[in-house]
Amino acid sequence: MVQYVRGRATTQAHVGLPPGTVEEEHGRGGFYGRASHLYRLNAPTGWTSIDGPLRPHAMDLRSLEDAGDERALPVDVLVNDDVRLGVWARTSPMPFFLRDADGDLTLFVHRGEGLLETDFGPLTYGPGDYLVLPRGTTFRLAPSADTFLLTIATTAGIEPPDKGLLGRHALWDESVVRVPDVDPHDEAGDFELVIRQRGQLTSVRYPFHPLDVVGWKGDLTAFALNALDLKPVSSFSYHLPPSAHTTFVAGNAVICTFVPRPLETAPDALKVPFYHRNIDYDEVIFYHHGDFFSRAGIEPGMLTWHPQGIHHGPHPKAVANAGSKDFTDEIAVMIDTRHPLEATPAGAGVELADYWASWME
Repeated sequence: MVQYVRGRATTQAHVGLPPGTVEEEHGRGGFYGRASHLYRLNAPTGWTSIDGPLRPHAMDLRSLEDAGDERALPVDVLVNDDVRLGVWARTSPMPFFLRDADGDLTLFVHRGEGLLETDFGPLTYGPGDYLVLPRGTTFRLAPSADTFLLTIATTAGIEPPDKGLLGRHALWDESVVRVPDVDPHDEAGDFELVIRQRGQLTSVRYPFHPLDVVGWKGDLTAFALNALDLKPVSSFSYHLPPSAHTTFVAGNAVICTFVPRPLETAPDALKVPFYHRNIDYDEVIFYHHGDFFSRAGIEPGMLTWHPQGIHHGPHPKAVANAGSKDFTDEIAVMIDTRHPLEATPAGAGVELADYWASWME
């Protein structure tokens, strides 16, 4: 593929920027398609005002810690036809069983411990766990401690990423995945199953316990994966794009996980994310733990949302502090969506109105 070079530019992206410039990546297809790197005299986030819907957004999801609708189901904050992102707070076991018929359901445990009971058997959970439920799985959440979840519902199935040259054992090895063993219930009584499909709820009652599976086989099952079992890829001389931290793919959505890792140490390498206008994807980041090195004023339990079309990149304070850090202790979940998201009333209600102005500090 031909690459053109004009004016003052570096021969290697993200390394050895021309003095007095900042680098912006203008790319297609996430970070996989064609791209150009523009070397600017000023940061493209150095705006003085934004009038319109494409401003960067931040939501304080901690304000939704009582999250639950009339049936104590997850509360969505950002949605499109492919993905529903929300939060779910529970302090006691669900009094009914639930089945999502619209897609796979991924629960990220921000806080809490307990048991996720499923058709395939139970899974214990704790902070930092991804709990993945294939479409149509019957389950019940039974917390033993106050539980707060990020919910990611995708119409496409959750799959591992293509690890390419890294090999199948990179990022996460199949052996760290926790798969349930059967725990059949042979009980009589009155048991309710709630099925969610196209935004509507259907209630089905049984005279026997719905989780009565005595055995199963196959490669479609509920499973758990903890963020600290991920093995991040890093480079001392080159700032890797977020796609290097891909954990799952689901059609028009990608789930990435940022976990503690060393930063670049080469003197001419970027240490903070490069400015970019990821024109084909909305970018959402949920902050779980630690000090996220590219953001100022964002705390665990918050979420940021950068719509496709407008620039985003590190905060000025992060750029100023980059030289003093050689390690990051963050844990964060990033969801990129191919089609634009919309905020629900619940999400809009916890938005930090002045987040877009934080780059002006």
